[in-house]
Amino acid sequence: MSANPDHWPRAIALVDMNAFFASVEQRDFPFLLGQPIAVTNGTRGSCIITSSYEARAKGVRTGMHLNEARHLCPDIIQRASRPEVYAGISTRIMASIHDVCPDMEVFSVDEAFIDVTPCQRLYGSPIEAAYLIKQAVYRASGLLCSLGLSGDRTTAKYAAKLNKPDGFTVIPPWESRERLRHVPVTELCGIGVKTGEFLAKHGVHYCGDMEKLPISVLARRFGNLGRRIWYMCQGEDPEALHFDVAAPKSIGHGKVMPPNTRSRQVILTYLQHMCSKVGTRLRRHDFEARTFWFGLRSQHDWLGEKIRLPLFSSDDRLLYQHCQQKLNTIWKGEGICQIQITALDPRPSSMQMDMFASDPEQLAQDKQLNIAMDDINQRYGEFTLSPARLLNRSDMPNVISPAWKPNGFVI
Repeated sequence: MSANPDHWPRAIALVDMNAFFASVEQRDFPFLLGQPIAVTNGTRGSCIITSSYEARAKGVRTGMHLNEARHLCPDIIQRASRPEVYAGISTRIMASIHDVCPDMEVFSVDEAFIDVTPCQRLYGSPIEAAYLIKQAVYRASGLLCSLGLSGDRTTAKYAAKLNKPDGFTVIPPWESRERLRHVPVTELCGIGVKTGEFLAKHGVHYCGDMEKLPISVLARRFGNLGRRIWYMCQGEDPEALHFDVAAPKSIGHGKVMPPNTRSRQVILTYLQHMCSKVGTRLRRHDFEARTFWFGLRSQHDWLGEKIRLPLFSSDDRLLYQHCQQKLNTIWKGEGICQIQITALDPRPSSMQMDMFASDPEQLAQDKQLNIAMDDINQRYGEFTLSPARLLNRSDMPNVISPAWKPNGFVI
C-alpha cells in the first residue's frame, strides 16, 4: 500500500471517552479532581460501574465489589450514578462529532467510530480531521477523550486504548500489519477468551501468527466472522461502519431485591415497578410487544416463564395483570433476590386499532390515559403519577446501559 499521509484509501477514527462517568463527576464537582472515585448504582450500590484513573492506579476495576475496592484503596470516594446527566452529555458529544464528520457509528454511550474517508480532503488530511473531532468533543463536553486513527475499525479501536487518558494515536493503514504483528490476538476487540483458545490451539497467539493459518480454518469454525478475524489480525478489518441504529430486539428492566425476600406484597411492588418501567419505555419509543419474559431469581436458580398478551400492547397495567397471574404459578414461597421483565418481540406501534381487540373503546381510552400520564411524568419527574403501590418502590435509581445510544433505545 502506498504511503500518502494526506489521503488514505480508508480512514477510520474511534473516539473513546476516558472513564466517562467518573470524569463527568470530577468535571461537575471540582473537589473530586485528582481523587480516587467509584461510581455505583445509587448510594446503596455495591458494584462499581466505573472508576477514576486515580482509583484504577490502585487496582480498582469496573465490576469490582465496593468492599474489595476499599481494601485496595481505603480513601476511595463512592459516587451515586446520574444516568440522565451522562445520557445528555453523550448526546452532545455525538452531535459535535457529527458536525465535523457525519458518517459515524455510535458504538456505546462513550464510544463512536467515524468514517473520515469522505471528509479528509475537506480538512486537508485524515489526521487534521481527527484533530478537529477531538477538539469538538472537548468543546461540547469539557471532557478529554482518547482517539485512535487507522485504516480499519479494529486497528482504530486498538490504537485508541494505547495512550490514555488523553491520547491521539495514529496507525496509518500501510503500517497496520506490522504494528499489530506482536500484539496478542485477544487484545483486539471481538476476539474473546473462547476464540483466543481456539486460535492458540492452532498456533496463533499474536496477530502476526495469523499469516500461517489458512483463512479456511477460521471460516469452517466461525463462518463469516472467522474470515473477518483473519483480516482483523492483519490490520485489514473489512467490516463497514453501521450508520443506522437497528431497532432493539428486546426491552427489559430488572432489579435486585433485598436478599431472601418472601413477602408477596414486596414482590408485587417490585413487579409493578418493573412493568411500569418496561411499558413506559415501550411507549417512549413508540413500540409495543406481545411476548414478555417474567423471571424471579431465587438463591439457586431463575423461576421464569414467557407471558403472551392477547394483543400487542405497551400498557403496563395489562402487563402487570398477566404477571400477577403468572406469579401464582411459578412462585411457591421461595426466597427471592431479583426480578426481571423483558419484552421479547418489540415492534413499532400500529397506527390502527387492533381488529381483534375485545373492547376497542376501552383500548382507545387506555392509550389516551397512558399518553396523559407519560406527558405529566416527563414534565414533572418519573412516577409523579403512578399506581399507589409504587409509593413503596425501591429507591434505587435508573441505570444507564453501556450500550446506550442517543436515540435512547436502551436507557
